[in-house]
Amino acid sequence: MLVAAFALVLSLDTAVVRDVEVAPGELLRTTSIGSGQPIVFIPGIFGGAFGYRKITAAMSDLGYRCIVVEPLGYGSSAHPSDANYSFAAQADRIGQALDSLGASGALVVAQSGGAAMAYRLVYRRPDLVRGLLSIDGGPAESAGTPGLRHALRFGGFLTKLFVGPGTLRKKVRHDLIENSGDTSWVTDDAVTAYTAGQATDVDGSIDGLRRMSKSREPESLRERLHESAVPIRLLIGMAPHPSGIKPDEVELLRAQLSDFEVDSVAGSGQYIHEEQPEAVIAALDRLAVVAGITPTVAAHQAEGTSQPTPP
Repeated sequence: MLVAAFALVLSLDTAVVRDVEVAPGELLRTTSIGSGQPIVFIPGIFGGAFGYRKITAAMSDLGYRCIVVEPLGYGSSAHPSDANYSFAAQADRIGQALDSLGASGALVVAQSGGAAMAYRLVYRRPDLVRGLLSIDGGPAESAGTPGLRHALRFGGFLTKLFVGPGTLRKKVRHDLIENSGDTSWVTDDAVTAYTAGQATDVDGSIDGLRRMSKSREPESLRERLHESAVPIRLLIGMAPHPSGIKPDEVELLRAQLSDFEVDSVAGSGQYIHEEQPEAVIAALDRLAVVAGITPTVAAHQAEGTSQPTPP
């Protein structure tokens, strides 16, 4: 366990962190680890690159270039109060960031609200995506989701002056526990890391979240999903959790997507990448094969063949 923990810390310490400006005042925090075929990670509102550390450490060791892109208003990205926070605008910003980083033809991993952006990225920028893995994230039609409105309960106008980093961490801890099956990962250090980006700008974060809740989409995702031409996989945690994907959203994906499958993960809630990271890694390995991406180093070692040169 000590060796594994050291590897996780080392991978984050050796990561390349870059803030990409996609418009005046709009900076997206990106974190890159490793080299080779790109895997792009889109987090939920909290957690940023830290939230995917167990996956990026493993996948970079297998010969992938792991890139975490934090959407505007999320994590350590900028939190402007006057930006367009629609999911479509967020997807376009992520595309701009990937263009800046020279990443295309990637596998994309997205969790919670980040998945709603990823579903749009698939058909808006098909050159960037070869496969999508959604971690308990549904095809939300608006950024003003129930989960976001739930998060805003601590940030009403009248209470804004009384919300500080401590209050923020307490609220996020409650939500992480409420939406996890195995809550042992929700430690003080994890909560601090999950809220680090917002804690440095609590007022700006609240303003950004409020703006998100009022955003309007330029198009219906339901009417565009069928344009997705890549394999899309969904991992669902089977432990009860209030913010998870809804059954009708799963059925919509089944009806609209030509290459779609669902895998359930017993004992996990919405944070499968924290609770059972091996399930996410296995799902990524399967997705890579379906997407026609060079098998991982681990697969070649198991077969006793030479390792391929990462593309």
